[in-house]
Amino acid sequence: MPVFRIRDKEISFPQPILAREDGLLAVGGDLCVERLLLAYSHGIFPWYNPGEEILWWCPKERFVIFPDEIHISHSMRKYMRKHVFKVMMNRDFADTMHRCRMKRELGEGTWISDEMEEAYCRLHAQGYAVSVEVFEDGALAGGFYGVCLGKCFFGESMFSEKENGSKTALIAFAQLLEREKFLFIDCQFHTEHLESMGGRYISWKEYDALLQKGLQG
Repeated sequence: MPVFRIRDKEISFPQPILAREDGLLAVGGDLCVERLLLAYSHGIFPWYNPGEEILWWCPKERFVIFPDEIHISHSMRKYMRKHVFKVMMNRDFADTMHRCRMKRELGEGTWISDEMEEAYCRLHAQGYAVSVEVFEDGALAGGFYGVCLGKCFFGESMFSEKENGSKTALIAFAQLLEREKFLFIDCQFHTEHLESMGGRYISWKEYDALLQKGLQG
């Protein structure tokens, strides 16, 4: 399957089903708000190395967490009972995204470049990108950011300042999304960490049906 090239001034994507087996769909374009919203509304997202051309992905199997299936282990429940937590949304979106970037740069490396930070801050300014932060006993413990469209949430990256910071934030947010009748949290790619919290694969057909339903609000 070929990889499609996007023209810089053309806000469009090829059909998601045309993505390669590894999920790569297209290359090029920019990260303007209009293009990002079009991408997410079709299950497409950018992921590329800083300084290289933008790569657009749409995996044919999707790794998601259904809010009502969030898994809280016995040890995590015990940990949460020992501390006082405060969960906030959009405390400081730019700071949360930058912390995600710094944690990854110190670890396995990051795709979060200056260009990405600027793009998602623009999405946040228009109400589409959100951050979630959790404080443990008064100190910032962790958080994450992502994109919210309709009743769908697309997770991007997480950080932890304390042992279970990002886990606590995700648990609290999933419970909020369940109350608000959100359909899924799109994790994009599989990790053992997210699988341990209830993440699982669904087919593109199932994902696309949920996406279209969720976009209707």
